Amino acid sequence: MPPIIRVENLTKRYKKARTNALTAISFQVAAGEFFALLGPNGSGKTTTISILTTTLLPTSGRVIVADHDVTQDPSLVRQEIGIIFQKPSLDRNLTAEENVRFHALLYGLYPYRPSYGLMPKTYKAKVDELASILGINNEIFNPIKTFSGGMMRKLEILRSLIHQPRVLFLDEPTAGLDANSRRALWSYLNEVREQKETTIFLTTHYLEEAEQANAICIIDQGKVVSYGSPEEIKADLIEEYILIDAADRPKLLEELDRLNVDYSAEGPFRIKSRPHQVHQLLKAIETPLTIVRTHAPTLEDAYLEILQRSSWN
Repeated sequence: MPPIIRVENLTKRYKKARTNALTAISFQVAAGEFFALLGPNGSGKTTTISILTTTLLPTSGRVIVADHDVTQDPSLVRQEIGIIFQKPSLDRNLTAEENVRFHALLYGLYPYRPSYGLMPKTYKAKVDELASILGINNEIFNPIKTFSGGMMRKLEILRSLIHQPRVLFLDEPTAGLDANSRRALWSYLNEVREQKETTIFLTTHYLEEAEQANAICIIDQGKVVSYGSPEEIKADLIEEYILIDAADRPKLLEELDRLNVDYSAEGPFRIKSRPHQVHQLLKAIETPLTIVRTHAPTLEDAYLEILQRSSWN
């Protein structure tokens, strides 16, 4: 199947800017995939997601979303996507349910009805389902003016899912949510992705959320600096190692030299090793060890190293 998102040599330069906000970035997202776009503040994440969601025009390059060109067919792209931006985009003069209902009407899901009571049962059931999952079912008929920042975030998530989009763009979706709400949201999003094959495109500062992504693209200073699965990104850039030490260090060093092990000069001794090699190495060491600790790199380790290397170039 062709990718549901295809970005080819995307470049963006704002008027009067001396440098590009984006420079020839390219990546693809498969249908039903969980894709994460990462980068520090000012890296170009917001510019990228703005172009993909048709709120900003590219300077050059080509972007296809849900089989439509974002420049030539922006209205068709918008019919296929759901968006949750960093900043709330709710009408504060309406109730929560009215915000959801008018969103559904704009997408042509239902004919106009002046009140919730006149809406079809399918709409009511969907609103109740989503509101319950997100924990705002008791407030769904309250004015937006009474909502906290976290509650508004939940409502925006509800609104973006009401029309069952093929691609769901999440720009820092869990900002302002507590741990329980964040967990419940991701549980539901994973369910939606599996059952509806909804593609999820995420930007986030919570790197643990991106750990579950099928593919990750890291950008810095408007350029792609790493691209692949979480495992590929970690394996390419971060070394796995074990730390060992012994009360009798001279004897331990003697053994490490005999085994031709590459280790750090000072203890505890850092030894490069893949997981399948750890057991074999420890079994070969006869000196009683006082420290044995493995280090498996996290996505955050890889992310920080990638950005550090990028700043050197």
